[in-house]
Amino acid sequence: MTQPNIKDIIKAEFKKCAASPEYFLKKYSFIQHPIRGRVLFDLYTYQLNAMQDFEENRYNIVLKGRQLGFSTLVAGYALWLMLFHKDKNVLVIATKQDTAKNLVTKVRFMHANLPVWLRGSMVEDNKLSMRFANGSQIKAVASSKDAGRSEALSLLILDECAFIDNAEIIWTAASSTLSTGGKAILISTPNGVGNFFHKMWQQAEAKTNEFNTILLDWRVHPERDQAWRDRQTEILGEMQAAQEHDASFIFSGNTVVSPDIIEFYKRTHIKEPISKQGFDNNLWVWEYPIPGKTYIVAADVARGDGEDFSTFHVIDAERSLQVAEYKGKLSTKEFGNLMMSIATQYNDALLIPDNSSIGWAAIQQVIDRGYRNLFYMSADMHYVDVEHQITDKKFVTERNMKPGFVVSSRTRPLIIAKIEEYMRENAITVQSVRTITEFETFIWKNGRAEALQGYNDDLIFALGIGLWVRDTALRLRQQGIELTKLSLERTAYTTMPFALNGNQVKNPYQMQIGDRQTEDITWLLG
Repeated sequence: MTQPNIKDIIKAEFKKCAASPEYFLKKYSFIQHPIRGRVLFDLYTYQLNAMQDFEENRYNIVLKGRQLGFSTLVAGYALWLMLFHKDKNVLVIATKQDTAKNLVTKVRFMHANLPVWLRGSMVEDNKLSMRFANGSQIKAVASSKDAGRSEALSLLILDECAFIDNAEIIWTAASSTLSTGGKAILISTPNGVGNFFHKMWQQAEAKTNEFNTILLDWRVHPERDQAWRDRQTEILGEMQAAQEHDASFIFSGNTVVSPDIIEFYKRTHIKEPISKQGFDNNLWVWEYPIPGKTYIVAADVARGDGEDFSTFHVIDAERSLQVAEYKGKLSTKEFGNLMMSIATQYNDALLIPDNSSIGWAAIQQVIDRGYRNLFYMSADMHYVDVEHQITDKKFVTERNMKPGFVVSSRTRPLIIAKIEEYMRENAITVQSVRTITEFETFIWKNGRAEALQGYNDDLIFALGIGLWVRDTALRLRQQGIELTKLSLERTAYTTMPFALNGNQVKNPYQMQIGDRQTEDITWLLG
């Protein structure tokens, strides 16, 4: 049998390299390892997976720890793209020119160490750019408002994106040059919350933009173990080590819910909904109604034309399980109809909208349609009712009951404490990435819990309303303490132990609302 000649072998190898960036890099590309020097680029599993993501997704956003060899991987992908495709234009934008130049330097080193038959013919080569005879090129620039504005790009790389001051402006300008099918890779270690990179990551997780997420913390590296991570804490301190290696946005110490708890929920509870419904696909469902179950629908109402969202959660009251969720921008009338429709489907669930000025319009729609399980609360916050609602007009009138939940300076801290308690004790199963991502930007600011500027907390407050009612009025009723039927005067109850048949007993209305905190809820009795 005739042996293939060298030209046939080279031709076959060239075709394999052109067809697969993984094959090209693993077999022929050399890199500069910080310890081992010049070595063949033997890609780790997480690098191979990322390379596949580059091929399958037009836009990728990479949240990573440091020293994972990811810039080297992106350099290799850029080199493959330019060598085996004509007229590809790659632009690297970073915080500083030197940072952007480093990636081009990696490309140059890989190219220089290729076999002669794989190297491209160079027509331009300097510290900040390389251009091949086939028309493909790579250029590195520092971040500026005009970076990439006039380029027709095949691949845009934003390196350490979270640290680029004008990242949003740059993306807006440069992304228009990708309209003919160009790709983008946004790469960064975390730099706290609220910046452009964090916002794009949150949107990608919630699937409200086109980016595919790639999360790489220190654990993906096969040569690192817990002892290595513990050593980083000794060297850098826990906060800095977490930011450098754990790929976590939220280890800033000022989130209302502990960062560890948020990360736990993200790892263990978040699930894709089994269906997305409604004209806007913003009604997410994880479990359909089960006959005989008791459900709560707790809502936070917005105008429908501003920055805030109208939201609600459907909670299985017995299992403390989120089974459905809505977050969208509907008119108050449409939102009222939607709340009532969903509450009806879920076994005539207890419907608890907030009764802010905007909330009243949605509530009125529910009342006008005669929904019979609407939550009522007295205007002075001294009385709640989960039993009579609108079926007993006299009862409601005598106690000045109003439909919906009063969010005020008195109830707001109780709601927040209840949320924190449930999350800390893993007592509520939240399955929505939209809700959990809101917790990442729900912070303490001057002693007040609120969303970071530019973000929302609508889902959080809807959840808190539902949990508070579940854990006070509903639970007390289940325990045989009827808030709506007690005949004793409110003055008979204090925060001191009760007097019963001459003996002192524990006040059953002394509720724990947080870590070593209690609240006397006798004010609910009216």
